[in-house]
Order: sequence, then C-alpha cells, then structure tokens
Amino acid sequence: MEYQHLLYQVDKHIAYITINRASALNALNQQTLRELEATLVEAKKDHDVKGIIITGAGEKAFVAGADIKEFIDLSEAEAKLLSQKGHYIFTELIEQSPKPVIAAINGFALGGGLELALACHMRFASANAKLGLPEVSLGLLPGYGGTQRLTQLVGRGRALQMILTADMISAEEGLRIGLINEVLDAADLMNRVEEVLERIFSRSGTAVTAAIDAVNASNEQTRDGFQVEINHFAELFVTRDFKEGVDAFLTKRKPNF
Repeated sequence: MEYQHLLYQVDKHIAYITINRASALNALNQQTLRELEATLVEAKKDHDVKGIIITGAGEKAFVAGADIKEFIDLSEAEAKLLSQKGHYIFTELIEQSPKPVIAAINGFALGGGLELALACHMRFASANAKLGLPEVSLGLLPGYGGTQRLTQLVGRGRALQMILTADMISAEEGLRIGLINEVLDAADLMNRVEEVLERIFSRSGTAVTAAIDAVNASNEQTRDGFQVEINHFAELFVTRDFKEGVDAFLTKRKPNF
C-alpha cells in the first residue's frame, strides 16, 4: 500500500513509521490518521516486526499538533467521531500494542503530536524537542487521551499546569518530570532508540508482550492489574521461552528465544 503522508518500512525486525508532512510540521490531518491506523495494523500483523518506531520527517517537528484547518467546520457529532477515532488508534493500536512502540521525538511534539507520543510505550527526545498541549489556547482541550495519559505520567499538578497554561516545555524538563525517557543529541536519537529495541528483542517476546499488558492494566479501571500480573506470571511458566530461559541460565549460555 502506498501512503500519501507517511513513510513505512521494515528493517531488522523494526517497523519505522515516519509522519511525512514536513512542510506542515507533520500535523495530523484526518488522512494522516487513517494512514497511521493502516500502518499500525500492518505492523501488528507482520510476524517479522518485533517493535515499532514512530517519528517525524525533517529536523523541526515530530508532530506539531492536529491540522487546525480541518477543525473549522466540524459539527459537535463530527468532532466526537474524530476524538473517538484518535482514541482508538492511540489506545488500541499503540498503547495496547503487544509489540513495543517507541516515539523518537525529533522536534516539536505539540497537541495531538504529544498525545501520539504519550500513547507510545517509551519516549526518547532530541535535545531541541519542545513539548506541549496548547489546545486551551484554541478553546479546546486535548482530545486524543492527553488529559489522562499526561496525568498518569507526571501527576495531576504538573499535568494541569501544562494543559491549563498551554505552555511548551523543553525536552530536559520533560525528562525531569518523567515525561521523557532519555534526551539525546539529534544525531544520536534514532541509533539509541534502535539500540533499546534490539535489547528488548534479545529477551523473550512472549514475556515482553505479557509485561506490556500487565503494565497497561495498572491504569485500567476494568481490570485488576495485580491479578493480570499473577495470571501472566503463571501462564508464562508453561511456555517454551520460560523453559529455554531457565535452561540457558543454568547452563550459562545465551538464550535462544
């Protein structure tokens, strides 16, 4: 499938999804959201893909928000559908992905762009990145899960300060408050994200998927995260990976997962 606003490729078990609207600072219009959904579904189905990196084209922006021009004529019902679509993509296809998804934030991550990064399992940023949720300056609020995920990551007070002031913060400040995993020079960003994924790939894929699900359950009201952990812990005991991991440990060799 050819994409108008995305670049998609798979190399060495990594699916690279690049938002490719550099002239619009990679803003998320509705066509881009549809293409993002399609690539995430493709990556999920592809057995060769073990992890996903999402980034932005160019040197200025990861994703500098939604495409505001598309908002002007939306009815209340259409706006609700748009928010629901964003929630589906960011929650079911990214946050709940059984494969690790990492955001490589290479510039501005604002509004829907920051919400996209928040949905990823980890966030690595270049030193020049700027982060923010400016929606209240437009008379809106974050609509793709930002009010919930930012609060979970940095706490209620800091989340409210970012959302209510609409101010941007630096990558270093994002690191300090727990929003960003690591801050790197722009030239080192992708290499470091690839390195982290390759490290994850050396572990049991079955256990990695179970761990993602257990961590996700900690923020869900419909599931008891402790019970999910107990269940996965028990289920993993009868897997081939567990037997291989234990045997490798006892015989002092590298496991072959």
